[in-house]
Amino acid sequence: MKHEHIVKFVEPESIAEEMGIESGDKLISINGKVIEDVFDYHYYVNDEEILVLIQKANGEEWELEIEKDCEEDLGIVFEQGLMDEYRSCRNKCVFCFIDQMPKGMRDTLYFKDDDSRLSFLQGNYITLTNMSDHDVERIIKYHLEPINISFHTTNPELRCKMLHNRFAGDALQKVDRFFESGIQMNGQIVLCKGMNDGEELERTIHDLTKYIPHLQSVSVVPVGLTKYRDGLCALEPFCKEDAIQVLNTIEKWQRILYETYGTHFIHAGDEWYILAEREIPGEEQYDGYLQLENGVGMLRLFQDEFQEAFLELQGDERELEVSLATGVLAFPYLQEALDKLKEKFPNLKTHLYSIRNDFFGERITVAGLVTGQDLIGQLKGNKLGTKLLLPCNMFRDGEDVFLDDVTLTTVKETLQVEVDIVKSSGREFIEAIIGE
Repeated sequence: MKHEHIVKFVEPESIAEEMGIESGDKLISINGKVIEDVFDYHYYVNDEEILVLIQKANGEEWELEIEKDCEEDLGIVFEQGLMDEYRSCRNKCVFCFIDQMPKGMRDTLYFKDDDSRLSFLQGNYITLTNMSDHDVERIIKYHLEPINISFHTTNPELRCKMLHNRFAGDALQKVDRFFESGIQMNGQIVLCKGMNDGEELERTIHDLTKYIPHLQSVSVVPVGLTKYRDGLCALEPFCKEDAIQVLNTIEKWQRILYETYGTHFIHAGDEWYILAEREIPGEEQYDGYLQLENGVGMLRLFQDEFQEAFLELQGDERELEVSLATGVLAFPYLQEALDKLKEKFPNLKTHLYSIRNDFFGERITVAGLVTGQDLIGQLKGNKLGTKLLLPCNMFRDGEDVFLDDVTLTTVKETLQVEVDIVKSSGREFIEAIIGE
């Protein structure tokens, strides 16, 4: 099989630019080795002395001898991020969010990835069912880490049922190989009521502890249920009593594991504490925030960052009027922060809006799944002040576009207000409101 990797662009002042590599060139090999995908590329490009074979647009081949620092990048961005086709998921998970989306959205939103290379590059969680022995061997050979794994349960029969894949139970054996080779891992459990909670959750946590310390952390998050579940497995939402039981289980294991290993290991998503009406734990319980992308500790980190920045403020009499919008989940925490901010800035006027998720259904409460149409529909006609502040996770990564393809420009023009996108830190939250 022929592997040709087309250069999309070359970073300015990089080694690649210095060597004359240009957009449209093709990478043929490194050190005489055919580059199958991004795994191979990252491995072979790390050497201090490499021989790179490039094919120019006119068909001419250049053999480039490059001396560089160990692990120094060449500065090449390829047309395909994986330098190969993306692998789609072979499972039919009972909790799959993509299966719960309405029809008529852009095609890319319906693509289910389960690609081990995205786990290494972007932090995606994978089920291991789409991973070949060849993939496992290369991960071990190249020592690519961390690998993020969707466990859900360690009961092989239940895992087959939940993933609707008869190989899902056997796939867990790959974890043993990673552990034996010292590959760092993180895990997640999407909890479904009546399936992998209760005694099954106890079993899963117990089973996963044998992989400490190479399995660094495991998060437990509640299943997200939209209103588009016709024909899908019947799943019930968790209630307050359920959340309390889940937290009791997790916190019991945290105490045991911290005493034994010095790590809390198993972590509850922030939603559990809100549903259970319990206070968010302190920073020390999150072991360095290894699971932020899964919504574990985001509220604690925000609160601590806000408090640190708040204590540095002198305060003054400046007059400002701004508005903010967020999901239902974070609303009370942002309101608390705004109320505190007004202690030092008494002339600050803020309007905080909790956006109900009509698009996916009211059970979806995170800001990252708020659509542009819901935002516009619920803010139109309301007081917005001189600018509207929106969290960055409402937008597609690197773009000013909402999940439903509504653009930031459309929001500005429809609501007739300036809009600033705010990063998630507490300090940047303050700066976005009052300025530097």
